[in-house]
Amino acid sequence: MPYWRLSGFYFFYFASLGALVPFWGLYLQARDFSPVEIGELMAVIMATKLIAPYIWGWISDHTGHRMPIVRLASLLSAISFLGIFFADGFFSLALIMMLFSFFWNASLPQFEAVTMSYLQERIQHYSRVRLWGSIGFILTVVALGFLLDEWSVEWVPKIVLLLYFGIFLFSLIVPENDADMPAHDQGSILQVLKRGDIIAFLLACFFMQASHGAYYAFYSIYMEQVGYSSSVIGQLWALGVIAEVLVFLVMHQLLHRWGARKVLVVSLAMAVVRWILVGSAPENLWLVLLAQVMHAATFGTFHAAAIHMVHHYFVGRHQGRGQALYSSVSFGAGGAFGSLLSGYLWIGIGAEATYWVAAGYALLALVIAWRWIDHETLH
Repeated sequence: MPYWRLSGFYFFYFASLGALVPFWGLYLQARDFSPVEIGELMAVIMATKLIAPYIWGWISDHTGHRMPIVRLASLLSAISFLGIFFADGFFSLALIMMLFSFFWNASLPQFEAVTMSYLQERIQHYSRVRLWGSIGFILTVVALGFLLDEWSVEWVPKIVLLLYFGIFLFSLIVPENDADMPAHDQGSILQVLKRGDIIAFLLACFFMQASHGAYYAFYSIYMEQVGYSSSVIGQLWALGVIAEVLVFLVMHQLLHRWGARKVLVVSLAMAVVRWILVGSAPENLWLVLLAQVMHAATFGTFHAAAIHMVHHYFVGRHQGRGQALYSSVSFGAGGAFGSLLSGYLWIGIGAEATYWVAAGYALLALVIAWRWIDHETLH
């Protein structure tokens, strides 16, 4: 297994996420966009995950080759991102964001499938590769936070562009895994999707990511309004991902001891608590820190358990589309819904109530997972 080459791709991919997600809202705010417009623009990035992963997943499942798709998508995302420097106005910026995110969002699900193909039966060790993505996020969000205290937010797109080219360069050195695709008797993908436990799993993922919408779109703006500096905001984001890295180190033990379903359910329960804390106590630094540490559960353990379940639910040549569906339904549909609605809620009912709504989404996901995901087959 090409451990460091796989890890390097994750490092740059999530480093770009560390530049884009925490600071893009501040960048848009500096360009005089309203909260509603910021919510809509952030939703554009999420919405492309509805379509892009599945299109490329279908192609890769039928060709059996994933890395050429990852390389092409990585290159086109970097090239199309250049349009950000020329976009003027809401609609032109929305078009450019739709274009670059269409390619950017296509590469990760296929790369996840490549990683799974290398891991084979060692799926529980996925987190040891993926943690380098979290490290990339941490380093970027902390460094950029300090940078923005001294310089303008106009640096944000420049840093993102640089990291996009880093993603492309690492995609060039990751080899395709030539191992035979395992056979399966699942039938068509539509037959697989008729199973009640799979529907419940995808719904739980949808609402979990919807609950993150206000966090990704407005957390930095929220903290800035309370009085935190850009460097402190960057450190808060980094704290969450540091906790995520630590839990990734022991994730294989958690999955072995508890099983994927139980890990998923506990993660959802902690998400409910986290969003209540974020909305209710932004001035209390200790509670803010506690809420950020909970990112270890609301993203770290949840995502690792979800990837484990995708690998269980979608086998053989369905693996690429399974990863794509997980990405599309959760980060795509759920993320877009949460981001879009949070922009309107932010204006209509205020920041605190918006995060209470987010907690409601997580609670709904918890009920679905507890009631309808089969615990017998997912230990």
